[in-house]
Amino acid sequence: MATYSGPLGRGVTPRARFALGVASFLLPLGLWCLVSYVPFVWHPLVEVTVPGGVSYFEEGMLVEHAVFEKERDTVAEAGQPVPAGVPANPVYLPAPHQVASAFYTAFTTKPLRRDEKWLHESLWTSIQVIFWGFVLSSAFGVPLGILAGSYLTVSKLTEPFIEFFRYLPAPAFGALAVAILGIYEAPKIAIIFIGTFFQQVLVIANTTRKIDPTLLEAAVTLGAKRVSLLFKVVIPGVVTHLYLDMRILLGWAWTYLIVAELIGTSTGITWFITQQARYKNFANVYAAIIMIGILGLTTDLFLGWLGARIFPWERHRRRA
Repeated sequence: MATYSGPLGRGVTPRARFALGVASFLLPLGLWCLVSYVPFVWHPLVEVTVPGGVSYFEEGMLVEHAVFEKERDTVAEAGQPVPAGVPANPVYLPAPHQVASAFYTAFTTKPLRRDEKWLHESLWTSIQVIFWGFVLSSAFGVPLGILAGSYLTVSKLTEPFIEFFRYLPAPAFGALAVAILGIYEAPKIAIIFIGTFFQQVLVIANTTRKIDPTLLEAAVTLGAKRVSLLFKVVIPGVVTHLYLDMRILLGWAWTYLIVAELIGTSTGITWFITQQARYKNFANVYAAIIMIGILGLTTDLFLGWLGARIFPWERHRRRA
């Protein structure tokens, strides 16, 4: 998770930063709990607890307040048992404890059909799509971005077209990807590649241009040639910023995952989400979405920890 180190962020203690980070999760969770557990905040429906004399009411059924009150008045006038209910939210907004329960049972419940995968198997499929899509994108995008940021001729030759292409939505190439690469994992990886490659080139080129010009002037004065400038001055001079860019761009790759996995055969965590939504098991849907967020955040935290050890001087500079 990228940390803010600008001038306005100086003087905030590590403990305060940690507390603010925890609060950033607790605040939306508190709002979710407020909406879920406090009846007078937002509960537009009624959950039937006692059907009474209403023939089509069933225990656990959700109905609108107006419908419930109308049916209750009707059976009361007819001298039949009066239904009872409690305020409730729509089925698409489960309470936090329901999602927490689904988070556990999703990993422990065996798939209903023999050809279906366990949730952890679906997650592993999605991770592989993200990994290969982003690795292939980086293998081409990072060198090209560095060259475009270092040499004006490369920049003018590549960036105008890349600027144009980056506005084209990656999912629009889904049909072509399936026609060329088949219906399995390859077109999904291709969508991740298309969704991140063109952004990578532009972001990394822009970061490369921010190198301190005094470093270049000093190197040229000492007799450095163009190739030496690139490998001994430019890249070392911006490598920490490029690493941070890659962490941010990896988050973009995750945002394309759901769309990518809908192309060809539906697989991975997307298949699980669509199946659960089809049967209105929205607690499982929320649990799966949260899993994606946890995977992405865990990856970013690991990369942040790794970067602090690869570039220890950057960590000390931020503390200064």
